[in-house]
Amino acid sequence: MPRGGGGDEPRRSPKWQARRQTIIDTSARVFARRGYHATGITELCAANDLGKGAFYHYIGSKEELLAAIHDRVMDEVMLGADRVAAAGGSPSAQLAMLGDELLDVIARYPDHVWVFLHEFPALTEGRAEQFRLRRREYEGRVEAALEAGIRSGEFRDLDPRLTALAWLGMHNYTYLWLKAGGLLSAGDVAKRFADLFNRGIVSPTPRAD
Repeated sequence: MPRGGGGDEPRRSPKWQARRQTIIDTSARVFARRGYHATGITELCAANDLGKGAFYHYIGSKEELLAAIHDRVMDEVMLGADRVAAAGGSPSAQLAMLGDELLDVIARYPDHVWVFLHEFPALTEGRAEQFRLRRREYEGRVEAALEAGIRSGEFRDLDPRLTALAWLGMHNYTYLWLKAGGLLSAGDVAKRFADLFNRGIVSPTPRAD
C-alpha cells in the first residue's frame, strides 16, 4: 500500500486503521437511516467531517465502504462462532451459544446489521462472492451443530439445511426490535430462543451413549 509523503502517517498504521474504522461505523449509521443508494459521497463526507480527498484516503469507493461494513459484521460473527467451537459441549449447548453470540453482535451493531441484511445486493462481482462465501461459512457452523445432534440422537432426524435457515431467520429478525436498554437483553432473548428452538428439535427419546 502506498505511503504518504512528508510527515503523513503510513496508510495502514494503527492511527490510519482506527480512523478508517470510525468512518465505517459512522457511515453505517448514515446508510441505516438513508439507505445505501440514496446516500452520496457528499453526505458521507459531511457525516465524517472530511473533505472528499481525505475521505478517499481512507475509503477507496462507496462500494468498498459497504463491503467493509459487511466485513465488520462477519468478523464479529465468526469470532463468536470460533469461541463457541473452542468451548465445546453438546450440540444443543453449541446451538445455544451460537445464538447468544449472534444476538450479542446484533445488539452491539444495530446499524451495521441493518445495512448487512438490507444492502448486500448492492455488492458486485468479487465483493458479492466474498460475502456469499463468508455467510455460507457461518451457516455451515450452524448446520454442523445440527448434524452433530442428529448423529448423536440428541436431535430428531431433520433437514439440517432447512433447520439452519429457520434458526438464522429466527435470530436475524431481532434486528427490527432488539434494542439496547430494552426490557430483554440480547442474552435474555438468546436463552429464550434456545429453549423454544431446542424443545422443537430435541429427540423425545435420546439415544443412550
